[in-house]
Amino acid sequence: MPSEETGETLNVLEHTRQEFNAAAGGVSESQANARPEAGRWSVLECVEHVTIVEERFVRWLERAERLEAPTVDKQKEAELLARVANRAIRAVAPEPVRPAARFTSLAEALEHFNAARTRTMQFAEERGADLYWLATEHPRFGPMNGAEMMSVIAGHARRHAEQIREVRAALEKSGDS
Repeated sequence: MPSEETGETLNVLEHTRQEFNAAAGGVSESQANARPEAGRWSVLECVEHVTIVEERFVRWLERAERLEAPTVDKQKEAELLARVANRAIRAVAPEPVRPAARFTSLAEALEHFNAARTRTMQFAEERGADLYWLATEHPRFGPMNGAEMMSVIAGHARRHAEQIREVRAALEKSGDS
């Protein structure tokens, strides 16, 4: 991948990191653990889920097979980023990436998220030239290359930043803020 495209990937990853941190910023620990209603995740659970998923996706990329020829589909990358971020399309998280109280505080969860995102960005920077040569498979979106997986990672953080904003708004409306 040319350095310009690596730069684009890094910019999207950094922007969605900032968006995610801003969504969770200023939330007290009691607010972080509050669920707006039964069956909905708390802010802490959202951060835990995004962190676990990101760590998993980067491991997939680290173990990805190398293709014989690169696959480049910029339209698919953009579509994945938008599709994953779209909260109108509901999804149920697979059991291994559902929140399970892995972190004791929002601060700890955000620290782990930021460490995972740093690892993702380091991978993108170090292996940027290889992203279109990497083959992995997403259980929902099927076969994809490394650049497409980076779009999924960025879109996933954006999706849950929106969910955190929804949770915060619901808590404020109910007076739990």
